[in-house]
Amino acid sequence: MKDVVNNSVCKTNPPPDYDVAIIGFGPTGATLANLLTLRGLKVVVFERDKDVFQLPRAVHFDGECMRVFQAAGVAQTLLPNLFVGPGMKFVNARGELMIDWTRPGGIGPQGWCASYKFHQPDLERALRAQLSARGGADVHLRHEVFALDERDDHVRIRFEDTAQGRLAHTTARYVVGCDGARSTVRRFIGTELADLKSHERWVVVDVLLEGERADLGDYSIQYCDPARPTTYTRGPHNRRRWEIMVMPGDDERRIGTQEWIWERLARWITPEHAQLERSAIYTFHSVIAQGWRRGRLLIAGDAAHQTPPFMGQGMAAGIRDASNLAWKLADVIDGALPETLLDTYESEREPHVRTFIETAVQLGGVIQATDTDAVAARDREMTAAIREFRTPQPRLGPGWHAGVAGGDIGRQPVFEDGSRLDDAVGYRFALIVDEALAQRAQDALTNAAQRERVAIVSATREPLRAWLADTGARAVLLRPDRYVGGVAHDAGELDALLARAGVACAPQRREAA
Repeated sequence: MKDVVNNSVCKTNPPPDYDVAIIGFGPTGATLANLLTLRGLKVVVFERDKDVFQLPRAVHFDGECMRVFQAAGVAQTLLPNLFVGPGMKFVNARGELMIDWTRPGGIGPQGWCASYKFHQPDLERALRAQLSARGGADVHLRHEVFALDERDDHVRIRFEDTAQGRLAHTTARYVVGCDGARSTVRRFIGTELADLKSHERWVVVDVLLEGERADLGDYSIQYCDPARPTTYTRGPHNRRRWEIMVMPGDDERRIGTQEWIWERLARWITPEHAQLERSAIYTFHSVIAQGWRRGRLLIAGDAAHQTPPFMGQGMAAGIRDASNLAWKLADVIDGALPETLLDTYESEREPHVRTFIETAVQLGGVIQATDTDAVAARDREMTAAIREFRTPQPRLGPGWHAGVAGGDIGRQPVFEDGSRLDDAVGYRFALIVDEALAQRAQDALTNAAQRERVAIVSATREPLRAWLADTGARAVLLRPDRYVGGVAHDAGELDALLARAGVACAPQRREAA
C-alpha cells in the first residue's frame, strides 16, 4: 500500500463521511476492512507504521480462521505458504509424554484443516493486497490517531500524518480499535482490564534452518522442564521457533543476547545449522477488557484481550472478533437490523475468548511449573494416565442466536466436486433447508431469495442432510460469520427465523462504493 494521504481528508472543509474507521492494520484490522468492504461499506484505515512488520510474530491459526480468510478472499493465496500442523505434545524433563494434543490432518468440519502454521508477514501482505484490489477502503500508513470525539451520529477522528508532520481530521459512523495491547481506542472508551493472573517473561526465538532437520519433528513440543520450560514449534518451509522461559537467577544483562540464546538452543540446534532471524523478550499476559464498546467506539483483537501463546489462539481470537463484528456493523449501517445488534458483539465474544484464555492459562500452569514437589506430583499423575487434549469448541455467549444449535459454529461441507458451501452462498446469511419444508414454505423462501439477504440452500446433498439430522431440525440459519443463528422445525418457525434475519424489512442491497 502506498504511504499517501487522501487530499480530501486533509482539507479544512468537512471531510467525506466514512461508515467505519479502523485504527490498526494488523491481521485483525485488515480482516475487518476486507469483510466490511465486501458489504460495500466505505472504510478508512489508519496505521502508524509505514509497512508490514517483516519478521515473524503469530505463527498459528485454525480452520475457523481459514474459513474467515476464505470469505475475505485470501485463502487460496495463503495455501502455498502454510504448513498443516499435526498437533502438540507435552513432555516432562525426562521426555515422558504427559499430554497429547493431536490435530486431525484432513479436511475438517470447517472445510479446512484444523491447524495451520504460517508466517505473519505473508498473511498481512495477502490481506492488504486483496483490500487494495477490491477497493472501498482508504488506507493511511504512517498516520497516528490521537483524539476521538463522539457525536450523536458520528465520531470525529483527529490524526497526524507523521511522515509529513501534518494534523487533520475526518469523521466516521463507527470507530473500531484494532490497535493492540496499548490501544488508544480502548483508552478513549475508558475500559478496565480484567487480569486472569498469568504474567511470565519468555524469550521468543525464530530461526531459519539451512538444511533438512527431520529429527526436530513436525509436532509442537512443550518441554515442561522445571529447570527451563521451553516450547518448540515448526513453521512453514524452513522456519522454526523456540520459546524460552526466563528464570530467576538469569543474568539480566545476557538475557536475549545471541550468546545466551545459542546456549539455550544447543540441545537442538547450533549456529552451523541455522540462522537466527529474530528474538524478542515478551511478557505473556492474560487479560480481558471489561467493556468492548461505548457508543460508536469499539475494540477488537489484542485491544480487547490478550492470551498466553500456549494454545496458538491469540491472533485467532482477533480474527473471530473481526468476523463477528463485520456483519453486525454492516447490517446496522445499512438499516437491516437495529443498533442494539452491536451490543451482542461483546456478549457473544467475551465468554468465547475467555474459554480459550483460561484454558491457555491452565496449560501454562503445566508448562511453567517449577516447584519441585508440584512438578513431581504432576509427573506422577500425568505419566500414569496420559491426557488426550481436545480443542475447546465453546458456543457464543448470549446474543443474536437461539435454539438448541444457536451460537455453535456452523459446518462447511466440501462437496464431491471440491466446492465449498461458503463459496456457493457468499458473504451473507444462508438458510440450509430440507426439501420437504422448502416446498411448503416456497413463497417465504422466494421472497428471501429476491431480497438477496439470505442464500437458500436445499439440503439435497448428503453432508447437508446429515447436518440437519444431527441438529434435529428441518432448517438451519447460518449467519455471515458462519455461526448458527437459529433452527426451524416447521414453516411457522421458518418464517420467524427469516423475519429475525431482517428479510421482511431489509432495504435493497446497496452497490459497493
